[in-house]
Amino acid sequence: MSIDTGYRLADNSRLLRRLFDARVRGLGLTGPQARLLLALERHPNENQVFYAERLEIEPITLTRIVDRLEDAGWIERHSDPADRRARILHLTDKSRGIVTALRAGVEALFDDMLGGFDPSEREVFARLLERIGTNLSAARQPEVIHG
Repeated sequence: MSIDTGYRLADNSRLLRRLFDARVRGLGLTGPQARLLLALERHPNENQVFYAERLEIEPITLTRIVDRLEDAGWIERHSDPADRRARILHLTDKSRGIVTALRAGVEALFDDMLGGFDPSEREVFARLLERIGTNLSAARQPEVIHG
């Protein structure tokens, strides 16, 4: 059962990401751009390294995404007072509307994903996901599989 569950989790995650990416294209964004904007809202005032790690992308890739979003006027870079080499990212007033639209889109996506679940099932599902996240965070050091 566990290996099948692992495959289902991975496959559903892939499907969810693909659907998210397709939906945000309607806002004129790529999936990574949208994820960065949402991360900036959820975790404000962090440096670019934080967001690169959070989004699991290389720092140079994040820099390119930031360049495009900054050119569009949706984010700003400010010097980090604690590290003059680092840059802190901020949402701009202009980006508030797009972030609101992104949040609404994510809510609609989750409503689609959880179609047919009653409110108590949704609550249980959320608690189970939280527990899975806690378990995975506690098991950060991977066990080496020997053949």
